[in-house]
Amino acid sequence: MGARPSQALQKRTFDLFFAVLGLLLTWWIILIAWIAASIDTHANGLFLQDRVGKDGRLFKVIKIRTMRVNSEISSTVTTAHDARITPLGHIFRKLKIDELPQLINVFFGQMSFVGPRPDVQGFADRLQGEERLLLSIRPGITGPATLKYRNEEQLLAAQDDPERYNEEVIWPDKVRINLDYICTWSLAKDIRYIWQTIFR
Repeated sequence: MGARPSQALQKRTFDLFFAVLGLLLTWWIILIAWIAASIDTHANGLFLQDRVGKDGRLFKVIKIRTMRVNSEISSTVTTAHDARITPLGHIFRKLKIDELPQLINVFFGQMSFVGPRPDVQGFADRLQGEERLLLSIRPGITGPATLKYRNEEQLLAAQDDPERYNEEVIWPDKVRINLDYICTWSLAKDIRYIWQTIFR
């Protein structure tokens, strides 16, 4: 997909149209969630974090804050039992409300609706050889790997060493799935992944 400009244009046009539509329909949900999260976490209800985007460029991913700041916990791996997640945060994460502000990232061309989830620098730096193809497209809000691991936090919570399991099992599998997504891309598949994300 990355090598065909017509497909890239098709995907970007789709993203831009539905990002605008999505923001028009959900801005009030984002606003209420932002205020509620600010009260709930005693911090700015919008959470911004550096992620690796297309061509390896860093951008700020925008989400609703669902976790309290805890200086004693530095892990970027989150399990379902993470003590930092607030009760309201659990609801936002379950309903995917925390993901809605990423429509702004899609609007500005930093993300796509469908693609590999944007990694933090430590993981993206491990990509080798053909795996670097993952950096040839915009990262996505959802995708085949995201759908397969939609219960990732529960899966990690069941492991004795969640970080090691993520690094040795989940992350390599996501890389494989996302490479296949890129090599077999079609707009119809993107629409199917979005449908499955919303209605499954």
